[in-house]
Amino acid sequence: MKHLNRLFVAALMFAGLSSQAQDSNNPWAISFGANAVDGGRVSAASKVEDQFSQYFNAKGYWNIIPSVSYVNVSRHVGNNFSFGITGSVNKINKFVGERPTNPGEYQVSNPGDLMYYAADGVIKYSFMNALKSKWIDPSAHIGGGYTFMGDASAGTVNGGLGLAFWFSEQVGLTFQSTYKHSFDETRTPNVDIASHLQHFVGLSFKFGGKDTDGDGIYDKDDACPEVAGLKEFQGCPDTDADGIADKDDSCPEVAGPKELNGCPDTDGDGIADKDDACPEVAGPAAMNGCPDTDGDGVADNLDKCVDVKGPAENAGCPWPDTDGDGVADKDDKCVDVKGTVANNGCPEVSEDAMKKLNAYAKTILFNSGKSSFQKQTFPVLQSIAAILKEYPTSKFSIEGHTDSSGSDAANLKLSKDRAAAVKNYLIDNGIAADRLTSEGYGESKPIDSNKTAKGKANNRRVEVKLAN
Repeated sequence: MKHLNRLFVAALMFAGLSSQAQDSNNPWAISFGANAVDGGRVSAASKVEDQFSQYFNAKGYWNIIPSVSYVNVSRHVGNNFSFGITGSVNKINKFVGERPTNPGEYQVSNPGDLMYYAADGVIKYSFMNALKSKWIDPSAHIGGGYTFMGDASAGTVNGGLGLAFWFSEQVGLTFQSTYKHSFDETRTPNVDIASHLQHFVGLSFKFGGKDTDGDGIYDKDDACPEVAGLKEFQGCPDTDADGIADKDDSCPEVAGPKELNGCPDTDGDGIADKDDACPEVAGPAAMNGCPDTDGDGVADNLDKCVDVKGPAENAGCPWPDTDGDGVADKDDKCVDVKGTVANNGCPEVSEDAMKKLNAYAKTILFNSGKSSFQKQTFPVLQSIAAILKEYPTSKFSIEGHTDSSGSDAANLKLSKDRAAAVKNYLIDNGIAADRLTSEGYGESKPIDSNKTAKGKANNRRVEVKLAN
């Protein structure tokens, strides 16, 4: 009955197992602090309230040394269980005698400043997860060990309860009370020191967790252990902040709805931009997100006649359109070259093309006072011919100009001859004669001063212009 009373008192106290509060994130823990060996005879009190008052009478019954007097190392083993080993030291200088001096009265005596050493193994179960708490950690523990205490040294079977307060995920203040029952009831005179209570208070530090990317989520729980992320995504990042983790986001750099796996849908047609052939214009899935304005079954992006129905083989036009410029072959004067409707299916000469033609024309070199070409001019003439061939229906005028040196009549004739020489060369190299005309203007249209050598050089020139 005496031992049952001791266990009852231990079960009612608020204490904690000082080094067993770790979990699977930080499987290892170490703790240290002070311990007290309770010298009171808990079973001697007749009432429960007396047992409590005696239990908390630290001054009257507890043996304490003013230093760090215990160390514990433990490891989490799963399912809220952990196993640890505790080593403790103390000095026994007060213990309640076994026999009362008067009925109901027990004398506290010094058994001789006995040194106390204990090594104990502890199996603990934590109730913190059951309470869904992050900082209050009640627990129960059992175990066994060996206590060295003078003639009363013996093996013990242990049990008790505990309470820890975790200030952070890894640091906590913990308490413990353990009843140690000895099967060797060796006595010193008037003192029973074999079975007893031992109390602990100390700091615990959990460690051993690995967090490679430093995002506060341990690798074992981190779906992206190499890249820092968010807790709500199991440690994975959400770069575009659309609520979808990058690992599950088909467009991690651009925000989009969950229905489209995180990809945007600019035109709101239900097709992600990355899969939408016309992302800026809404269209049905059957047309890859493109509209079909004329309803001929050919999407506008492939339809050469967007506003007129036509078969797919004619690219959506009611007639063949070989070059796909929207002008039917029957009306297209440039069947094999894409052009414009305004120019009857032929390409229109661009401003850039005219700039290139005249850039080449300025480099045409003639023999002095003649209309014959210098040798290095022929590649330039070939380049001019190549550009003209790109616009098979366009007509051009070749114009010649001179500086003011010599007579007006001679300069006029020379300019006409040189313009004609360029025209004839182009005709001889594949340009239709009816597309070209030539004219000379002598010195009448200068573009620079004729008073300097540089100005005269600029005035001696050939120009190419569009003709009607």
